[in-house]
Amino acid sequence: MLTVLATSGYYGGYGGMGYGWFDPTYMLVIIGLVITLIASANIKSTFAKYDKVPSRRGITGAECARRILDANGLQSIRIEHVSGSLSDHFSPKEGVIRLSDSTYNSTSIAALGVAAHECGHAVQHQVGYVPIKIRNGIVPFVNICSHAAIPIIFIGILLSMTGLSMLGVVLYCGVFAFQLITIPTETNASARAMQTLESMALLDEDELKGTRKVLTAAALTYFASAAATALQILRLLLIVVGNGNRNSRR
Repeated sequence: MLTVLATSGYYGGYGGMGYGWFDPTYMLVIIGLVITLIASANIKSTFAKYDKVPSRRGITGAECARRILDANGLQSIRIEHVSGSLSDHFSPKEGVIRLSDSTYNSTSIAALGVAAHECGHAVQHQVGYVPIKIRNGIVPFVNICSHAAIPIIFIGILLSMTGLSMLGVVLYCGVFAFQLITIPTETNASARAMQTLESMALLDEDELKGTRKVLTAAALTYFASAAATALQILRLLLIVVGNGNRNSRR
């Protein structure tokens, strides 16, 4: 969502070249924004609903994570408490899972699902899960793409160099590629979480249904982000091609 907003703001003036006061390509930005807002609202409301449902075992998110890690031989992975809500993440370089205020001390079925999901990422690293290895491997390239793509497109438009602008669009596709490889990484972590919560009897069958809804809603945010980025790439292509056609007629 932030990428869509930032890029649309950056390109407002040039997107409207040749269209007068109205730039029809903004509809792509609006559609992408709506998709991401819906996904964001869905995960927040779903988590809020099941965060009110305490697990029968009465264990906290931190305790749940510790049990799962230990059961997988990951005693070296630390668990830390961080501020915020749904800011949970696994840092492989530091060997630590950080659980937010909404997860660490909570006994809800939503919190246990989130904690188990982060443990799923730790297990992925342990077993050498291919998608996460690919994602980590392309991070340096994606960082370059995310910082260089927009300036290159902008400079190409200013200098009427369509080829340079197209190079920027290609680089922007690197961000999309990263989002695509993130999807199986996240869905697999959730699948591992659900399997572990069931096999270790940390949640009962009816509780697992609510937890699955939380993790599914979280996964949809990654699909939404990828869709919004795809729409932004289409918009950038329309802008670059449109400017190229106008330059060729001069």
